[in-house]
Amino acid sequence: MTTDQDDLDLTDDEAAALHDLQLGIEYVHRAYGSLLEWHHNLGHAMDRMADAEADLRKAGHIRWADELRDEHIPAGAIDDRWTYELVEAFQQDFFNDVVAFEEAVREDVADGVGHVTEQQQQRRVRKRTRDDE
Repeated sequence: MTTDQDDLDLTDDEAAALHDLQLGIEYVHRAYGSLLEWHHNLGHAMDRMADAEADLRKAGHIRWADELRDEHIPAGAIDDRWTYELVEAFQQDFFNDVVAFEEAVREDVADGVGHVTEQQQQRRVRKRTRDDE
């Protein structure tokens, strides 16, 4: 059986802090998803550019094909780093640390219980529904 917020003795400030921290982490997850989407989109773009290189070569535009092959396709997205390297750096340098921090705070303050304010809201809504019957 899972512990819920009713079993906890949280102050309003603790509940608010946990709520803000959890929302922050949810946005970190969304940012990570956007980063993955960017990584995949740029990968697909580079695949298309590789196709364009072959098409330019077939069309006799060797200079343009060579430039595309030698300078643009192998180039990094940022500071000569490919997108997978940026994704890995985000995971290792920020994402994993901040997620572990949120879990540690939640474990210490709320016995690991998440979504404490949402649980309060759920109970209020359900109580109001039962009271109206």
